[in-house]
Amino acid sequence: MKRTAPYFLLIVSLFFYSVSVAQLNVKKLDENKTVRKFATLLYYINGYYVDTVDMPKLVEKSIVATLKDLDPHSTYISAKDVKKAEEPLEGSFEGIGVTFQIYRDTILVISPIPGGPSDKVGIRAGDKIVKVNGEKACGEWLTNEWVIEHLRGKKGTKVNVTVKRAGVKELLDFTITRDKIPIYSIDASFMLDKKTGYIKLSRFAKYSDKEFEKAFDSLKTLGLKNLIFDLRGNGGGYLNTARKIADEFLDDGKLIVYTKGIHQPRQDLFATGKGEFEQGKLVILINEGSASASEIVSGSVQDWDRGLLVGRRSFGKGLVQRPFRLPDGSVVRLTVAHYYTPSGRCIQKPYNQGVKEYYNDLNERLKHGELFNKDSIHFPDSLKYETHNGRIVYGGGGIMPDVFVPWDSTRFNKMYTDFVRKGVYNEFVNNYLDAHRIELENKYKNLKSFIKNFKVTDDIFNDFLALAEKKKVKINTKELEPNKDFYKLQIKALLGRNLFNQSAYFNILAPMDEEINQALKLIQNTKEYENLLNPKK
Repeated sequence: MKRTAPYFLLIVSLFFYSVSVAQLNVKKLDENKTVRKFATLLYYINGYYVDTVDMPKLVEKSIVATLKDLDPHSTYISAKDVKKAEEPLEGSFEGIGVTFQIYRDTILVISPIPGGPSDKVGIRAGDKIVKVNGEKACGEWLTNEWVIEHLRGKKGTKVNVTVKRAGVKELLDFTITRDKIPIYSIDASFMLDKKTGYIKLSRFAKYSDKEFEKAFDSLKTLGLKNLIFDLRGNGGGYLNTARKIADEFLDDGKLIVYTKGIHQPRQDLFATGKGEFEQGKLVILINEGSASASEIVSGSVQDWDRGLLVGRRSFGKGLVQRPFRLPDGSVVRLTVAHYYTPSGRCIQKPYNQGVKEYYNDLNERLKHGELFNKDSIHFPDSLKYETHNGRIVYGGGGIMPDVFVPWDSTRFNKMYTDFVRKGVYNEFVNNYLDAHRIELENKYKNLKSFIKNFKVTDDIFNDFLALAEKKKVKINTKELEPNKDFYKLQIKALLGRNLFNQSAYFNILAPMDEEINQALKLIQNTKEYENLLNPKK
């Protein structure tokens, strides 16, 4: 075997050169103990180890192991997974433009994306794709990966699909020209009453600020004067998008967030004069799943007393990641700074006990009763800060809401979990639509009519329970009776989603959503709203 150690070391040393330079302003790397040491080890393994080794795979494992010793949010993304990882935040992919699920071993179209390639050729919600380019597309072997691989493709390429449609005897053939498909981050926007709008954002993607503006402007035409902004379960996204959305609420010149790290000088991000909703009552919903960019927005709104937060303590991610591309196209998302709210709070929760304990925090909160009782949460005085109006807020582990709403463990009990986990809701709704879709579409021409007039009768609900028992869900009468109306509403919401759109689901559930109801009460009670914002008046 030809030995090329010096050349090999030269290449690896050059690869790490920029990293070494970046470290100069803090502490110079001892290359003999770091870069050269690791490169030499790889050379020896490659040249002398007894068995054949997949060297790229070995390096990937080493990178992953190294990052685990840093913090919970520094991550490695392999070259083949980079595009997939970036899609939700970049806001688009290329394909035929449908949301789907595999139902009874068949590709069931939940809905075509409005204006997308499938919508343009006449694909409808409820259609079942049984062939793709003449190839059978149904059977026990069918997976989501197969569907994505066969239906996605470069913009401008064509794909032939064969569809089975309810009420039509013969199979239907369509030729679809793939195009760029937007991934929307606004899950829902609608009016809760004549003056109060509701917007739910699932992530802070590249174009989420544009989506927000569009949704907000649409609600303004319907009379919006107040807003409930739902960030529950929103795990974050782009810092700049968070800045732009916070800017919608804050006056010109107000600090939104600042970041700083050992290698990153302090950077301040301010609001501009472009805000569309700097006046009017604002309530933001947060919970233990609200993280990062969600905490930037909610923290800045709270610190400036611009609005109220309702829900439960947020996740507590105050770390900023920057992507660094490696020579093979893979990416390391490396934590480079902390972010701080305007009052100076760093709301990053501790991670010195390791990654496992860090992500086990939710179970700890549950164990200590925090999800049920606000008084179970204790912050040290050293983490105490004041808002613009002098209200006391805390850093060091998430954003505390102004109004606490406990998690409803009686509603989301084991039986409900089994309904979801064992696919009872999903299968029942699909079965019902198989039998009644045409009837429902003819009877309910719009969502407003469906919300007002469609009822999940006891007969329908009994059929649902019969399916649940068939799927081995134990029906507990004590758990069922107090929650029967909610479980019925859940069925109606899922039917509405599949008949109309994603927003319909949240619209139908809103009357029984405890956090939304609490937020609406605050908005409707001006005195209480103002007292919470400025208790010293």
